[in-house]
Amino acid sequence: MKLLRFTTCGSVDDGKSTLIGRLLYDAKSIFEDQLEAIERSSERRGDERVNLALLTDGLRAEREQGITIDVAYRYFATPRRKFIIADTPGHVQYTRNMVTGASSAETALILIDARHGVVEQTCRHAFISSLLGIRHLVVCVNKMDLVDWSEQRYLQITSDFLAFVSRLDVAALTTIPMSALEGDNVVTRSEHMPWYDGPSLLYHLEHLHVGGANNHVDARFPVQWVVRPQSESHPDFRGYAGQVAGGVFKPGDEVLVLPSGFHSRIDKIYVGNREVDEAFPPQSVCLTLTDDVDVSRGDMIVKAGSPPTSSQELDVMLCWFSDRKKLQPGSKYLLRHTTQEVKAVVQEVQFKVDVNTLHRIADDPIVAMNDIARVKLRTAKPLHFDRYARNRVTGSLVLVDPFTNDTVAAAMIR
Repeated sequence: MKLLRFTTCGSVDDGKSTLIGRLLYDAKSIFEDQLEAIERSSERRGDERVNLALLTDGLRAEREQGITIDVAYRYFATPRRKFIIADTPGHVQYTRNMVTGASSAETALILIDARHGVVEQTCRHAFISSLLGIRHLVVCVNKMDLVDWSEQRYLQITSDFLAFVSRLDVAALTTIPMSALEGDNVVTRSEHMPWYDGPSLLYHLEHLHVGGANNHVDARFPVQWVVRPQSESHPDFRGYAGQVAGGVFKPGDEVLVLPSGFHSRIDKIYVGNREVDEAFPPQSVCLTLTDDVDVSRGDMIVKAGSPPTSSQELDVMLCWFSDRKKLQPGSKYLLRHTTQEVKAVVQEVQFKVDVNTLHRIADDPIVAMNDIARVKLRTAKPLHFDRYARNRVTGSLVLVDPFTNDTVAAAMIR
């Protein structure tokens, strides 16, 4: 059964949590004790009906303020498909959490309040989804019940969004008018909108074809841990543990260890205590080599025929998270890439992006919270990476403030 990971995006109070709650409720994917709990919570809050948004808004602060703050993951299945949902916050203050939730998604649901139309957060989240390699967008024009199920309003919002998204790298776009609160076009077709002849949201998600996000061509294995039990039963065992980031590894494959440049061959591959014939993403495995070469955490084992780019110069698109500090040329950070951590300095801010128009802002080198910018970085030692478009794992990184240990930016290598 094919698994689909999707995330919800959009501005605050566009109905993302309510949509997920309605999807789970109508798909019969809520346990009785969960339903009873949210019924009691809704009654205490004085809500007129069961507040399905409480299924994903689990933090006390979220329930008190009526907004989503942290990313909430929910799992459910239908006879046709399994799903993992990342319900992300819409508030501009928590854009960093939206980036986290969307980073592993294959599809993004962009919610738009039918009363307000396309707003800045709608554009920002669509742009970030595109940067993160999400090629399939589903535009959910929500709260149609509050605009009298107007086809004209739906068409106007669709036209506005298409004008914006036409400049992004999006492979497929589907628009669905709905009311998450009432359940129209979420799991079943709506009787209030006979002018809409498309599928319901669940039907679309069940039948959506999405290619795998993993790169099975270029073999990449960032070493996370060197396994040396030195026990009586395994006195000479030396293995290398980590998660396969790309390609397929098999015993006998000739490999190259970076940055040392040593060549060897794979001897055995273990998943737990079990020996296997191959390893592929996203498996966590332990490799042993035929030669006793120097390999440590942060090194990368690759196939000799398709090595990654190795350089100290990085050209990235980054999303800035910090509200306390701003990025500018000369700023120094810790850079975390796969299993490696190195010092890095900002060489140049090439431009920022106006999320409403997608125009480049080239004369402002100061990057503030929620800004998206193209930046050149230089690291203290070479990194081994691929373009983000080719490999999400080896093409992504985060910047960390060395003094506070706060994650201040997420970046995609161009």
